[in-house]
Amino acid sequence: MNRLMSLLIALIFVANLVFAQPSLADKPKFLKNPDYIEVTKSLNDLKAAQEAQAQTENYNPEEIQKKIDELEFQKYALETGINWGQCRNETGKTIAVYGPKPKFDDDDYEDIYQYDNGLYFLADGQTTKKKWDCQGVYLPSDAQIAGLDSDEQGQEVAGPVAVKVADGTQLVIKTNSDTGAIEFGNSPNKVIKAGEANWFIPNVSQSLIDTRVANAPTAKIKEQNLVVMTNPQKDTVESKSSPQTQPQQQPQAQEQPQSQAESQPSSPRTGYLNRR
Repeated sequence: MNRLMSLLIALIFVANLVFAQPSLADKPKFLKNPDYIEVTKSLNDLKAAQEAQAQTENYNPEEIQKKIDELEFQKYALETGINWGQCRNETGKTIAVYGPKPKFDDDDYEDIYQYDNGLYFLADGQTTKKKWDCQGVYLPSDAQIAGLDSDEQGQEVAGPVAVKVADGTQLVIKTNSDTGAIEFGNSPNKVIKAGEANWFIPNVSQSLIDTRVANAPTAKIKEQNLVVMTNPQKDTVESKSSPQTQPQQQPQAQEQPQSQAESQPSSPRTGYLNRR
């Protein structure tokens, strides 16, 4: 009887493991990612708006479809498991970027830190380090901004604002050489104004940012790239210098008769000794 009871308990335990396994399995981590949730919601809203606007006269299918394609691409990037963004500065000056919360030596100050992220400074020509989450870019109060859509009130976006970088995206920030306006290599995910998120968005100018020391972790240049860049320069120098070195070798060949001529006066000295 005891054996039968033990066998029955064992069968019940095995059955629970078999049938309860799907419920115990964890959901993919990207489903909990706020960026993934936001992109999915924006994509669903845009598809619903596409169906609704198809009946109106002002419907622009190309523009809406372009935004849908961009959101679907962002969603796919998030589904691959990349949970960090990257920023590259090509503005010709230092910029401020948002990253993970800073670590403080004083635990008490870390407890009272009120923002969801930290503000760092990225030098010109630098790219943030791989797997270091660049969450956004700060645009100062006097920044001229191009390539950003108008806000809900129909007004052009002006600083100070923060431009959010979605996970799995590299945002390239440039300066238009003709207008001096800030441009983006790809469409930013979202524009955040002061008070709209728990981000530190100060009301300062670019001149103040220029005084800050760059402290954002940056990607290192591979040594192989340095070799590729320097070898062509060496080859060019050698090819240019080789025609000049050849004419210099010819006078050296003509110097040999001169050395022989200089040695000939020694023969009269020998004759002089013979006459003696």
